[in-house]
Amino acid sequence: MQEKRELRVAVLGAGIIAGSHLEAISATPGVTACAVADLDQAKVGELAERWGIKGFTDYREMLRNELPDIAVIALPHFLHKEASLAAIAHGAHLMLEKPMALSTAECDEIISAAEQAGIRVLVGHTQHYIAENIEARRWVRSGELGPLVMIQDNRHLSYFRDTRPSWFLDKALSGGGILANLGTHSIDKIQWLSDSAVSYVSASTSRHADRGNVEGSGMIYMRLQSGVSATIVQSGYPGEVRDETELIFAGGMLKLATGRSLWVSRGGPYEPLEVPQTATPFERQYAELAAAIRDGRETDCPPAYARGIIGVLEAVYRSAETGREQEVL
Repeated sequence: MQEKRELRVAVLGAGIIAGSHLEAISATPGVTACAVADLDQAKVGELAERWGIKGFTDYREMLRNELPDIAVIALPHFLHKEASLAAIAHGAHLMLEKPMALSTAECDEIISAAEQAGIRVLVGHTQHYIAENIEARRWVRSGELGPLVMIQDNRHLSYFRDTRPSWFLDKALSGGGILANLGTHSIDKIQWLSDSAVSYVSASTSRHADRGNVEGSGMIYMRLQSGVSATIVQSGYPGEVRDETELIFAGGMLKLATGRSLWVSRGGPYEPLEVPQTATPFERQYAELAAAIRDGRETDCPPAYARGIIGVLEAVYRSAETGREQEVL
């Protein structure tokens, strides 16, 4: 077990999500921000001044100079592998935003490097740290509503809005469209709530937007190892914003609006459930990573699990291309 000193954290990337990381670092005992790096000097300067940390326009220089205990990889998806390997080479543990990387092959490179260097990695699948999801999982595990039968997940929002950076809409840089970005959240949520990995998927996608070369909608049917079936339906075209998951049991139903509410039906109309409040998902992630580093153990969202999410996504795209069900490899 490492001595209980504050762990110094450096953030790679100064986009919108960097602010959430820095706020959580500030609120979490045992960790402290030391630096931020991004090619955009204006963004770096703004964050450095606000949080009283050093700013760099070259993350490699930041890693060499600061030697942080933890490196936050909050860069575009296509840079995840490169930045992760650089941070590991400088002895930094990783807070790695999802998706872990562009492919399972890239994930394997990160996992191998981290294992050889004794580095702890927490991949930012925030679904594990949200109060409503935690309570829903407790209900699933309690068996109060009987065995879980199936899950339906629906998510819709305007994916091709003008404010979305162009790299998100280039498959070579992002790994895919709405299913790569938001679909991985849904895949993760379903696996985590059910305590079961995905075995087989069937999927279809569409592309009707006038920006980019990625899909704008998708429908996925998944068979889990437990025998539970699940569907994911997502649209990035105009319409009502929705983020809702319905869990159907032999003796009732749960309706989960992640981050907002949780409802139960025992055979009649849905009734609201009280959800115990917790620290923010980002704060919970930093507390978890810090504990894993100090205790010399794996994190609750380890890279092997996150690699599995990418494996499911790869099977989804194979199915959409071939029109046939695909086994998750």
